[in-house]
Formats: sequence, C-alpha cells, structure tokens
Amino acid sequence: MAEHDEDPEEVPEPPQRMFTLTEAERTRRELEPFLIEAIDARKKLSELDQELTAVSTRILMMGGVLVPYAKLAEKRMTHQSLTELMKTNLEKILSTGCLVKDLGVGLLDFPSMLNNEEVYLCWKLGEDRIRYYHRQDEGYAGRKPIDPRDLGPGDQVQ
Repeated sequence: MAEHDEDPEEVPEPPQRMFTLTEAERTRRELEPFLIEAIDARKKLSELDQELTAVSTRILMMGGVLVPYAKLAEKRMTHQSLTELMKTNLEKILSTGCLVKDLGVGLLDFPSMLNNEEVYLCWKLGEDRIRYYHRQDEGYAGRKPIDPRDLGPGDQVQ
C-alpha cells in the first residue's frame, strides 16, 4: 500500500488580534509576571547550559573516568523543568495575541490600529506603561510616542 505524501487541508490562521491601548495596557499588566518568570528561567538556563558544557568538557578531557552521574542527572532535571517553565510562560503570553520581540530585555508588541495604520504598541520591561508604537515594518529603533505630549513617567495619556 502506497503512503500518501499529500498535506492535509491547511487550516487558515485566525486573524491577528488587534488591541486598543486600554486593552494592551490591561494585558501588559496581567502578562508582566509571566514575562519576568520567563526571563528569569532563560537566564538560569543559560547559566546551567554553561555548567553542563563545562562538565562535558571535563569528562571528554578525562576520558569519562570520573562521571558525576548524580550531579549531571540533577542538572538535567533542573534544565528540563526550567525549559518547561519558560515555555509555559511564553505560551501564556503568546496566547493573548501579544508578541514577544526580545525575551532578553522583555520587549513586547501589541498589534493595534493607529491613524488607520496597522502598528505595534511597544512596551519594554521597566517602563511604567505602554507609551510607544512603531510601524509593523520597523523595529524597536523606530519607536515613536503614542502621544507626542507625553512627558514621560507619571504623565497620564488621556
């Protein structure tokens, strides 16, 4: 019996969620703890990867004679749980329609409409609220204030 290599019918992607500034701000506040936890897990994973690489190098150099099996198993279990924690938190963020642009600095984009143009409302961890946007073909460097009269932290956009 011949195998069928045909692709199943493609399911169209659901339309991208568009946020109002109010919805994006509410969602940002809800997502901030998940983002912080994902960033922390990523940092710990990076440190753990360096430790595991160092152990592997030592094992190779010593011919594998003195393999710390218990310690390696513990580190691998920790690695697996941190990976799962980061994945779970990222899935929670992405499920809202928000985009993670840079996990290293905590950069989130919220698809939106501004002046009849599709843009991203842009927020970076540490900022007190969403006060910037950029066109979808621009990145972080193209950020512009949503309200040019916004004077910075403490000033409330109406």
